[in-house]
Amino acid sequence: MVVKIKSIGLFGMNSFDVTVETDLSKGMPAFDIVGLPDASIKESRDRVRSAIRNCGFEFPVKRIVVNLAPADVKKYGAMYDFPILISILFATGMIQQDLEECAFIGELSLSGEVRSVNGVLPMAIRAKESGIRKFFVPAVNASEGAVVDGIEIIPVSNVQDAVMYFRGEKEIVPAKPAAVQRILPEFLIDFSDVKGQYAAKRALEIAACGGHNILLIGSPGSGKSMLAKRVPTILPDMTFDEMIETTKIHSVAGALSKESPLVSHRPFRSPHHTVSSAGLSGGGTIPRPGEISLAHNGVLFLDELPEFNKNVMEVLRQPLEDGNITISRVNATLTYPCSIMLIAAMNPCPCGYFGHPTKQCTCTKKMVSSYLSKISGPLLDRIDLHIEVPPVEFKALSSSKKSECSAEIKKRVDHVRQIQNERFKGTGIKCNARITPALLAELCPMDDTAKNALQRAFDSLGLSGRAYDKILKVSRTIADLDGSDIIRQNHIFEAIQYRSLDRKYWTA
Repeated sequence: MVVKIKSIGLFGMNSFDVTVETDLSKGMPAFDIVGLPDASIKESRDRVRSAIRNCGFEFPVKRIVVNLAPADVKKYGAMYDFPILISILFATGMIQQDLEECAFIGELSLSGEVRSVNGVLPMAIRAKESGIRKFFVPAVNASEGAVVDGIEIIPVSNVQDAVMYFRGEKEIVPAKPAAVQRILPEFLIDFSDVKGQYAAKRALEIAACGGHNILLIGSPGSGKSMLAKRVPTILPDMTFDEMIETTKIHSVAGALSKESPLVSHRPFRSPHHTVSSAGLSGGGTIPRPGEISLAHNGVLFLDELPEFNKNVMEVLRQPLEDGNITISRVNATLTYPCSIMLIAAMNPCPCGYFGHPTKQCTCTKKMVSSYLSKISGPLLDRIDLHIEVPPVEFKALSSSKKSECSAEIKKRVDHVRQIQNERFKGTGIKCNARITPALLAELCPMDDTAKNALQRAFDSLGLSGRAYDKILKVSRTIADLDGSDIIRQNHIFEAIQYRSLDRKYWTA
């Protein structure tokens, strides 16, 4: 007799249907698992056998063959423990209910506890698409899967609960989605804490409005990190689709918290400068998302940018342009989304005081040049705004006057993003920074004075084609903030100002 139990497989962010086929026959007792399982699945034999016995059930003394279909797709992880156990119990008659519209996932402990697995959200979405009515998942993952409408997510803590449920001896209430938390966990931080730095705040507001990448350059203690960490407080709220997309990445990476199974605020990732290229881009035998993907729909903050390994920094070049990253390994090639807002911060030299108005720089010209050259031209060209953050004066620091709060800035950001949503409706573009070259001329109209100003800057500054596009996109955002449909000369001038800092430092 062959028993078929449904399950779901996971490969990167892509899920697929898996059928657990179990055959019990007479012969020498054995327990074999086939269907391209990896080592962790082969070890399921011992976990399943121990779980069945320790839960008070009799393990069949027969030849057991379990096939994970389709057999031509490699299976990974311990998530098939639970469906394998259910299939054996069904085959021995301990469970007799119709399981045609049910699917199972979960890792087992030796005592029969159903342990958590990664990637429950994308698997729940796949189960719904496949017509599954009830999806049995580990209890700790239930609220994550419950985000998906149209399917019952049944939380299971241990094997005995599942068997009693099928026998009608115990009721298990389907999980309900957790309430969406709109408040940032870092709710105590606010832009009103930042004294002075009005030009930097203006640039960060523009960056938030248009989703632009930004580089902050300044001496130690000028407030670069403080400014960057407050950017999430002015970013627009995530849409539900963005929440689902971001949560899927964090689910696959195993980075979801039990308290907040749905990522409801924009991620802010700040890896240390010792991070490896695989840690930033993603990697492993089966590539998992890296920091750049975990920051999808949010902010990736790289503090002390020149201290990062050069290979790590160069990893950013292609993802910043494409909004996704493809990781190729021997066993798999996977693509993860990484539509991010990059904020980078750096000192202008090793000692940090090159160009400081009062403190003397102790670095030689060669040291300064060597330090700045760690940031390659192509990477610098992909950053929309280059902002100098000057030292804060005592008068500003000692002032008791409160600066503008994040809530007020966010109102303007939300208004500008709403303008962009109307502009990009039906195009798949979310913000000005993502305008495609084909739509640039149509969506960024300039008057004659603006066009002449941009031409003069292009010729005199020797700008690249990419820099031209970046200036035009930033000008579009500034015009939106100004309530103008047409890009005018003053918008171009301000955008050019944010691209001219490399002439001061990188020609030193």
